[in-house]
Amino acid sequence: MFGYVRPSLEGLPPEETERFRQAYCGLCHTLGRRYGAAARFILNYDFTFLAILLSEPDQFSVGEARCLVSPLKKRPFQNTTAAMELAADESVILAYWQLRDGVADHDWLHGLKYRGLSRVLEPAYRKAAASRPAFDQNTQIQLQALAALEAENSPSMDLAADAFAILLRSAADEMTDPIRRRVLSQMLYHLGRWVYLVDAADDLMKDAASGNYNPVALRYGLDGGEWTLPARHEFAQTLDASVHMIATAFELWDFGCWQPLLERTIYTGLFQVGKAVLDGTFHSRTSGKDRKKSKDVEEVT
Repeated sequence: MFGYVRPSLEGLPPEETERFRQAYCGLCHTLGRRYGAAARFILNYDFTFLAILLSEPDQFSVGEARCLVSPLKKRPFQNTTAAMELAADESVILAYWQLRDGVADHDWLHGLKYRGLSRVLEPAYRKAAASRPAFDQNTQIQLQALAALEAENSPSMDLAADAFAILLRSAADEMTDPIRRRVLSQMLYHLGRWVYLVDAADDLMKDAASGNYNPVALRYGLDGGEWTLPARHEFAQTLDASVHMIATAFELWDFGCWQPLLERTIYTGLFQVGKAVLDGTFHSRTSGKDRKKSKDVEEVT
């Protein structure tokens, strides 16, 4: 995905910050074991959130190991579980098709980096797709739906967001408990919608300059990627509605040891990221303690 889904680190109890770091490192180790060192480079906050969401409520055991970032000192990480493996497999599939989408969206020269990265990830993708064929097939179907909307330059923001929402919802299809599967499906559907819309908003200026398809710009008739006050207000309400739907589903299940991190992400982190994107400060918003904590999380993977 895109790195938008993260807990607010400010004021987070140290033990929860450490739990998040260990989950982040655990997914990194799982990606490395299953797909090799190259797959570790797709790791981001969104995929960590997916791993946490799919984990069992009481499923948290910690191991220690050295890694490329910490070659001398062993660092604690969450041990690999079936949920971590599922998240790793789905992360590889999503990352691969996002790279292929990048190839399709750019001319030959500007698409070189996407083409090169997708080729590096392709062996991992083929293995992941063999393990999760239903998820891979659904991902391709929904991305084809998005491509069709792009080809016709559709101004329907809702249709485009819905395609990505359906894609992400299928990440919960392998959950065996029907109630839990329903809860996670609802959360992931509305999260997928939120992620797609936030990403489109984040790319407004870039897409205006390049001429790339952006349904948010088309929906509100934005000139040069600049928000009007009414459009910005209406779009913020749309984002908030998605977060409220995520929260409504979240309250229907006990996530055990993961509850505090998920609460901080849903009730604080998503709102903060949405506001930062609309303010145009998302990529430079972390400072002070947040920047240090964010660095601490990333540099130990």
